Order: sequence, then structure tokens, then C-alpha cells
Amino acid sequence: MQNQNDGLEVKSAGGPEVSAAFEEFMGAFEAFKDANDQRLGELERRGVDAVTHDKVERINAALDSQKTLIDELVLKARRPGLSGRADLVTDLAAREHKAAFDAYVRHGEAAGLKRIEAKAMSAGVAADGGYVVPSETEREIGKRLAALSPIRAIADVRTISAGTYKKPFMTSGPAVGWVAETAARAQTASPVLDELSFPAMELYAMPAATQTLLDDAAVNIDEWLAIEVEAAFASQEGTAFIAGDGVGKPKGFLSYTSVAESAWAWGSLGFIATGAAGDFPSANPSDPLVDLVYALKAGYRQNGSFVMSRRTQGAVRKLKDENGQYLWAPPTGPGQPPSLLGFPVHEAEDMPNIGAGSLSVAFGDFRRGYLVVDRAGVRVLRDPYSAKPYVLFYTTKRVGGGVQDFDAIKLLKFAAS
Repeated sequence: MQNQNDGLEVKSAGGPEVSAAFEEFMGAFEAFKDANDQRLGELERRGVDAVTHDKVERINAALDSQKTLIDELVLKARRPGLSGRADLVTDLAAREHKAAFDAYVRHGEAAGLKRIEAKAMSAGVAADGGYVVPSETEREIGKRLAALSPIRAIADVRTISAGTYKKPFMTSGPAVGWVAETAARAQTASPVLDELSFPAMELYAMPAATQTLLDDAAVNIDEWLAIEVEAAFASQEGTAFIAGDGVGKPKGFLSYTSVAESAWAWGSLGFIATGAAGDFPSANPSDPLVDLVYALKAGYRQNGSFVMSRRTQGAVRKLKDENGQYLWAPPTGPGQPPSLLGFPVHEAEDMPNIGAGSLSVAFGDFRRGYLVVDRAGVRVLRDPYSAKPYVLFYTTKRVGGGVQDFDAIKLLKFAAS
């Protein structure tokens, strides 16, 4: 199978620290294969020795830890500093906004921002107060979220100015068919349209700073704010895009009705059962993964990606095909995802671990299947009173999400049927 990853931008990250960590990861993977081969051999002969089992699990855990370290190092290397970016902003209004925002965050001086927002009548203005951050800071927060939030990184992301994004779709197309040149033509049926609605919900974070830090001219306020809110936003988004119930938050793809692939209909997600409750089948354990891949239509499959938790990936890492080759392959370089059956694997800790009846593996073209909507404007409200001597910054952005194409995502259910 060939991995097509056209929708994702993959960059290699250099540096001796990243290279050393990646070499250590590859060495650990070779040790894992040797230990797991020994485990499988013992299993065929007489049963797995406890020492061998513990060795495999220790190396498996070390692989996960090393991959996490590589991801952190690559993310750190990719983060561009915001200092100096104002020198590249030639637009006078943008520079004015940046300067006014800096004065507000450091000293609470809001007159400049009030004047700018009164002139602009910004679409991001909300009734709860606060001020819109400069556009470059908003873009930086978005980039950092894409690097940290696994579903946002592979989903379709749209920016809107209204509170809700509405998308029409055809539940059935017009009737078509072949007809002879002079034959009578029956009147064709009209397409049936429906509408999907994606409301943007409020997501907030409240980083704190000392006044001393804010008074330090060497501290880049834009960069500080982006770093402070990225982890909080990414964590909440990650949970919502996978398992959110749609009440005050985006609706995660696992919250939609799931049905056996043979009974799939629009509005639900189809699943393939492993045939064993809470496990892969003992005979041909890799078959359900192959069935999952081919449950997806070819037009979606060419851009397919796996999504699973770290523990599930640890279980999948042990599987081989009929030729004795491992299905899971390590990344080809720092900053790139591992692959399974030739398709990229994205780790999402909010995916359920393997258990009886769990939907622990998702496979699909998430760029066509899941939509993330960002309402324009990240807002900040400065609060120097609630947590003295610290200054709080109530930071909000509006985010929505949900499945936009129910045929583009399939699930693996660890159940008998």
C-alpha cells in the first residue's frame, strides 16, 4: 500500500539533539523486533517466558517514551520566535494594533485598542469584553494548535466570521442513466439537499503572569501568550474533536452513532468488528486492520490516516503479516509519523484504549471527513485583581467541529460482532 499524504505538510527538523534521539529510537525499535520475535517463537513452542514478556513490554514502553521525546524536540525546533516579526509588518494598521495590544497586556492601557476596534468594527468583537489579539498572534496560536492537536492537524479547518457554519449536502443526487439517441427520456428526479450545521463554541484559557515579567521589555508578549495558551487549548480541543458531545463544545467523531459497516447509512459511522471482545483475534490478528482499510472507498483511502492512542499503538506494533513482516513501521525521519500498512499513524490519547466493545482505532480521510471551524478573533481580557500579585489573562477563542462526510471515516470495534 502506498502512503499518500498530500494534505499534510511534513518538514524535517535538524539539529544534533533531534538526530541523536531519532537514532536511539531506531535502535530501540530493532531491539523490540528481536525481543518480540523471541516472544512469538516461545509462544509457538511452549508459551511465553515471563522474562521475555517483560522485556518486550519494557522496550515497547521505551519506544513510546522516545517517540514522545522526538516529537517534543521537533516541535521546539519548529517554533518560530515572534520577536522581530513586527519589523516585517508593513501595514501601518497592523503595527498600530500590535503596539496597542502590547500596551494593554503590559500596563492595562486599553485606549488604543478601544480606538482601533471602534474603527474596525471587528467581526471578532463579543459582548463579554476583552480585545482581539493582533492577527499575527492569532495565526501563531493556530499554528501551534495544529502542531499539538492531532485531529486539527489532519482535519479540514475553516475560518468563519459568523457564529455558525452551515454546509449543504446532497443526500441523493439527480437520477441519471443511459439512453438511445432517439429513445424517450423519462423526467429525472431532483437532488435532495440537507444541511449540516457547525456552531462555534467558546474555548478559554487563563494564563497568569507577574507584573515584573510584563514590565520586562525583553519578554515578547505575543510569543509568551501563544505558548501559555497552546497546551490548554490543544488539550481541550483534542478531547472534544474525538469524544465531545456537542453540548457547549464541538461534537467528536466517536459521539456519532456507529453501526456495522454492512448496515452503514449516512449520519452514522461504520465499524469493522475484530471478532474478539477486547482484543485482536488469536488467528490472523492483522486481518481486522486490513478489513478496516478496505472498508474505506478508494477515493478516501488514498489519503487515509490511522488515529489511535499510545497504548493501542503499542499493541498494534507487535503484529505481523502472513510473510512475517511487521505491519507497523517507524518514522522515516524526525517529525514524521510512523506508518501502519503504509498509512500514517497519528497518536491521540483521547482515543479509548483497547477494551471490550471499544472503538479504539479510526481510519479515514479526516480532511474530508471531519471539519473544524474557527471563528475569527482570539480575545484577551486582562484581570489584575482576582489573583494578586499575579495578572490573569482570560483568553478565549470560538471553535466548532463535527463530521462533514460520514463515508470518509471508519472505526475498528474490539468486539465479537
